[in-house]
Amino acid sequence: MQTGVLVLVVGPSGAGKDTLMDAARAGLAGDPNYRFARRLITRPAMAGAEDHDSCDEAGFRTIEANGGLALSWQAHGLSYGIPALELSGIGAGAVVIVNVSRRAIAAAERLAERVVVLNITAPVAVLAQRLAARGRESEADIAARLKREAPLTAERAEIVTILNDRSVVEAAEELLAVLRALGRHDA
Repeated sequence: MQTGVLVLVVGPSGAGKDTLMDAARAGLAGDPNYRFARRLITRPAMAGAEDHDSCDEAGFRTIEANGGLALSWQAHGLSYGIPALELSGIGAGAVVIVNVSRRAIAAAERLAERVVVLNITAPVAVLAQRLAARGRESEADIAARLKREAPLTAERAEIVTILNDRSVVEAAEELLAVLRALGRHDA
């Protein structure tokens, strides 16, 4: 049986993960070998933010308790989960791309034979500028967020880093090249 690849997209806030994932989604549209997992989050949908499924904390805990989530974690006062159905393509040979917290890597490594951590990052000055442009946090909150550097560790997953300090087009081309290489089953 052919097995696919679980791609875990991680990186600090402001690194451009959502922007690059949107560009990759558009670049791979219509190719059934690539699937972008939709997250379940305990926050309402917001214009301009990640498109996700929403529920309250009680609903999240019920879904989790009933085995509906392959992966779950807490961050920034919210609960995040990856529904088990979102990963079903791995067994059929698909490359499944998931936006996760670094703290979820260890648990996620148990979900597929081949796991790749795609670390999207940028210099601190770039991160600070992008976070300020969002207008969601105070200057003090941004400074605190930038100091909270979680270590990137993986037990067996391959780690690929993309430095997103250039145009969206350039960084997206690099991301697409990485994903396309993973989609070749001889890779």
